[in-house]
Amino acid sequence: MSNSLSESPGLSRRGVLKIGLCASAFLSTTGLAASLTGCSGSSSANGYSVLRDGDLPFLKALIPVMVNGSLGAGSVQNGVAATLKSIDASLEHLSPEMLKLTQQLFDVLALPFTRGPLTGVWLSWEGASTEQVVNFLDRWENSRLSLLRMGHSSLLQLVMMSWYSRPQAWAHCGYPGPPTV
Repeated sequence: MSNSLSESPGLSRRGVLKIGLCASAFLSTTGLAASLTGCSGSSSANGYSVLRDGDLPFLKALIPVMVNGSLGAGSVQNGVAATLKSIDASLEHLSPEMLKLTQQLFDVLALPFTRGPLTGVWLSWEGASTEQVVNFLDRWENSRLSLLRMGHSSLLQLVMMSWYSRPQAWAHCGYPGPPTV
C-alpha cells in the first residue's frame, strides 16, 4: 500500500512542478526587485561580515521573540547583539549557494511588497509588535506552502543555533558547558 504522488487526490507531479516553478519565479523576481531597489546590497553592515543593513531590523525583531524567556529584562539588548554576531559568524561559514538562499529569504522579508502579504507585518519590522512576529512565525510554521514552512525552519535553526552557541545562553537551560579536557 504505497501512497505515491500520482495517487494523492490533490497533489500530482504536475502540481508539484507548478508549485516549484512558481516558487522559483517568485524568489527570482523578488531577488531581482531587491537588487534593483538597493534592498539587497552586497555590502555588509558596519561591524558585520555578512549581515547587511536591510537584514538587521528583521533579525532584531525576530530574535527576542524566538528566545523569549531565555533573557532577563536587562539583558535583551546585549543578548540580541551577541546573537546577531553569532548569526553573522554562522553565515560567514555557509557555502556560497546557501548564503545566497539565506540572503534571498532575508530580502523577501525586508521588501514591503512581499513582507506584508507573506508575513502579515505591513509596517516596518522596527514597528512590529511581539504579537505580530509571533503570528508571522505561526503563519509560516503552519502554512500549506512548503516553501514557507522551510523558511520558518531555516530561521528557527539559524537563530536557535546562534543563540545556544553562546556560553551566556547555557545557564538558562542548565547546560554546564562542554567538558574540559
